[in-house]
Amino acid sequence: MARSHIAVALGAALFALLIIVQLVNSPGSSPLAFSHAGLRQPDHGAQHDHSVGERQGGGLAEDASSYLIGIGKADITGPVVELNLMGYANASQVGSGLRQRLYSRAFIVGSPSETSERFVYLVLDTQSGDTAIRNGILEGLQAMGPEYAVYGKNNVAVTGTHSHAGPGAWLNYLLPQITSKGFDKQSYQAIVDGTLLSIKRAHQSLTLGTISAGSAEVEDANINRSLFAYLANPQAERDRYKDNVDKTMTLLKFTRASDGKNIGILNWFPVHGTSLLGNQTLIAGDNKGVAAYLLEQDMEANADASNAAQGFVAGFSQANVGDTTPNVLGAYCEDGSNQQCRLNDSTCGGKSQDCHGRGPYYGLDDGGHKSCYEIGKRQFSGARSIYNAGQFTSISGNVRSFHTFVDFSNFTLTLSNGSIVHTCPAAMGNSFAAGTSDGPGALDFVQNDPGAPSNPFWNIVGSAIAPPSKEQRACQYPKPVLLNVGEANTPYPWSPNIVDIQVLRVGQLVIIVSPGEATTMSGRRWREAVHNAIQASSISSSPIVVLGGPANSYTHYIATEEEYGVQRYEGASTLHGQHTLNAYINATLTYLPYLADDSTPRPPPGPSPPDNRERSISLITGVVYDGAGLGRSFGQVTKDVLASYTRGAIVRATFVGANPRNNLRQEGTFASVEKQSSDGSWVQVKHDEDWELVYQWKRVNGLTGTSEVTISWDTGLTGPEAGTYKFRYYGDAKALGGRITAFEGESAPFRLV
Repeated sequence: MARSHIAVALGAALFALLIIVQLVNSPGSSPLAFSHAGLRQPDHGAQHDHSVGERQGGGLAEDASSYLIGIGKADITGPVVELNLMGYANASQVGSGLRQRLYSRAFIVGSPSETSERFVYLVLDTQSGDTAIRNGILEGLQAMGPEYAVYGKNNVAVTGTHSHAGPGAWLNYLLPQITSKGFDKQSYQAIVDGTLLSIKRAHQSLTLGTISAGSAEVEDANINRSLFAYLANPQAERDRYKDNVDKTMTLLKFTRASDGKNIGILNWFPVHGTSLLGNQTLIAGDNKGVAAYLLEQDMEANADASNAAQGFVAGFSQANVGDTTPNVLGAYCEDGSNQQCRLNDSTCGGKSQDCHGRGPYYGLDDGGHKSCYEIGKRQFSGARSIYNAGQFTSISGNVRSFHTFVDFSNFTLTLSNGSIVHTCPAAMGNSFAAGTSDGPGALDFVQNDPGAPSNPFWNIVGSAIAPPSKEQRACQYPKPVLLNVGEANTPYPWSPNIVDIQVLRVGQLVIIVSPGEATTMSGRRWREAVHNAIQASSISSSPIVVLGGPANSYTHYIATEEEYGVQRYEGASTLHGQHTLNAYINATLTYLPYLADDSTPRPPPGPSPPDNRERSISLITGVVYDGAGLGRSFGQVTKDVLASYTRGAIVRATFVGANPRNNLRQEGTFASVEKQSSDGSWVQVKHDEDWELVYQWKRVNGLTGTSEVTISWDTGLTGPEAGTYKFRYYGDAKALGGRITAFEGESAPFRLV
């Protein structure tokens, strides 16, 4: 950017804070210093039988199908109130409580004889992976001592489940920070610390074992939300596939050798984390969080019959998610017409605002919670059926991995037809502002709009942020440049130009780690290219190739050239021009030889992306103080439960509350249900990991610092036993001067009959 534009850009950036909040659906302390408040202290690391020395490899028997395997899970729940949720880019969607805790699930695979041949695949209940988060994890691993030096840049993959219902304000670049009012260190550190704990638990559980792969079709959990763009792909190519989204779930089973028990599973299946709608404000892991929860609960309850080890961990990783949606009933106009939205641009009467996707339980005024649970349940059922079928292929062979950075602001490549092309600095097109049927946009933007918007005001705003050059407009064509984010660096970079290229391999299984949301056909092309190259290079004669992401950074979307030409939301959000997908494939294939058994060097690291953690703006205010109110005490019940309820009812109690940002209670809980035993003692049976138990916080008066907490339990979801129960609330109050004091509250007992 020319120096003369800095003042203009600064002014435009501040103005854009007010304007760009209307753009919706963007997709669509020291380490290990944890608070363990609350009663819940689960074991999230599988049991193991080997000493530390044995776990690190060396001297163990050679067997091509024998690996060191370790699995761990830890809480990454950040601030659940007063912080913008990450995903819909809706500034009014601010957290008001917790429906389900968020987790990092870590899967380590290594060679028993060579310590350096190892990788860790992370599945976080976040919108995506991210450069800032990844940097924090890598730094934390270095600080954990020499035992963890084996984990680094090349072999750590940080993927997100793409939930749109988690706390935001933790991403590296300015564009996704705008609606969250900047960067919040508490939100960021919660993810980093929890992820490090999950890796530590996985590492400490390392044991000899085997890995096997199975797959099945999950027919009813996703559809294509951008069918018009998908249909632009060649007919002959589309005819090769039964469905217009991938329906196959690929699942890995991890089995320890000492007793033959399964310690966990990891699977890949593409469906957007948008079951929970943009108008709901409770923190949750969306449909994949539900799926993981259900499978882990099922394995715990049926451990012997399922041959499952204590602490079984289930990772539901995202795949080529770009054009998928969990709103499987389709997109309809909510303008009274009840007609399907127009196919080519997802509009109703020429506007995008009334076009909304419908989940399985459309019509309930619940923010999509019941539909979310159902889509999660369908993924759980698919994974359970694969697990039960027993039709698995044994994974056998070496462990390899690589990671490098590539600058996509001007990456040159040769296409299959011999033409030489290049990518462009990142930019967003008009249809980015239109959003999707999962979260419609604002003003006069529509999908499939390769022309200028009818409101010229937007061209002025976009040009003020970073005026696109003639070359940039030509490179991005047919995308009209609305926001030239790749060349916007004031006050720090808005979007990534340097992208992560990473691939992991264990035996014949190859994992492409994608930093962006590949569409259905993009994922198919990418996987096929890697599959063919692996076969041709003799790395494996029958490779199993999966794609996981969005990971490591967030580079928005990866559409095919044909889809890019249509310029619906996914094409308009494909940052680096029409050759973005081919650039990712080209870069991946360039470094693929590093996965060969006889490859010893590492790839060059490539250019480092900017690290904006210490220079990110934050307009997020902290907690000043909490007040109980005149004549009241923290934890006091202000609206108690009834004496009895019929099972199936929703039970509620309200307490004098305090701001939960005072203590995130990671590995603990804000709320619990306790059941009275026959001897009169009370035992915790539900906590805020459980979907049916909801913690809601509400500010009563900002001046006096008063707030209230409501705990509710849907007893109809899982059918609890008859008996006597009570609620317990765990809080932390901040006094003037900053001292934080823990307290508890409890409801009266109530009976379920």
